[in-house]
Amino acid sequence: MDWLLASLGLVILLLAGDSLVRGAVNFALRVGIPALIVSLTIVAFGTSAPELLIAIKALMDNAPGIAMGNVVGSNTANILMVLGFPALLAAMHTSECDSRKNYIYMIASSVLFIGLAFRGVFDALAGLVLLAALAAVLTDSFLHARNHRREARAAEAAMGADDIEELEGADPELPWWKIIVFLGLGLVGLPLGADILVDSSVNIAREFGVTETVIGLTLVALGTSLPELATTVMAALRRQADVALGNVIGSNMFNLLAIIGITSLLGEIPVDRQFLQFDLWVMLASSLLLVPFVFLKRDITRGWGILLVALYIAYITVVVMA
Repeated sequence: MDWLLASLGLVILLLAGDSLVRGAVNFALRVGIPALIVSLTIVAFGTSAPELLIAIKALMDNAPGIAMGNVVGSNTANILMVLGFPALLAAMHTSECDSRKNYIYMIASSVLFIGLAFRGVFDALAGLVLLAALAAVLTDSFLHARNHRREARAAEAAMGADDIEELEGADPELPWWKIIVFLGLGLVGLPLGADILVDSSVNIAREFGVTETVIGLTLVALGTSLPELATTVMAALRRQADVALGNVIGSNMFNLLAIIGITSLLGEIPVDRQFLQFDLWVMLASSLLLVPFVFLKRDITRGWGILLVALYIAYITVVVMA
């Protein structure tokens, strides 16, 4: 029964997250917020809403291992599984992408996160540091995107229909009542799904005699990585490697800086010794595996895909069997 409830909670979370993004994007555009700002803030935060609600719920239920495990496990899954599995279907031509700057930000975020983890707890101070780093990244991204668009098109057309159509979930023809319905479903569904998923995950952990940390690193982390996996599969099939790589890099940064940053302001998150000894280093090593694709202009071929997926399976096996 707990497995069914966990699956139900995950489905509700994913659907509610998508609904919230659709509603928020179209609401923001209707009230006059520029598409560029919407893409850098509302969409990014909206797609991370399930992970945020899970972290907050886990903290409230005194199960911080799920909160930490979800973030660390999701980042590892995003690189090894989310990039590896689509490469089995179609090679991703990442040699054509220029994601060096954002990749450096992601590595810096990982190092900062690990450094703060060695304090033994993520408290309000650590949360403020993470959120300050997020603000710096968002500011730089906004300035870079604004300058790029100024160079790419005339100033009077900078915020035209093409920008809106590029946004995830944007629909210029969407009526107000649908926007309100999407927002309502998202705001109701997210806490409901998080509540069901966290409670059932804790029960599963107790039933099988494993820690909440293990459940967070495996079941919850892989589940919340499904939207990124779906996006990356479609991007690979459409030969949009920049979307696939950018999706993973952006998601990982938000997981580290926003999810734990915000949750830490609500309560302390103790860091289990397992993270310090193993999982954080696996996360960092997985991130460094992207160096050939980002800096050496290599494509993620099927061979690389097999290696990445095999490494993820090996990691999950070690976590579960430990």
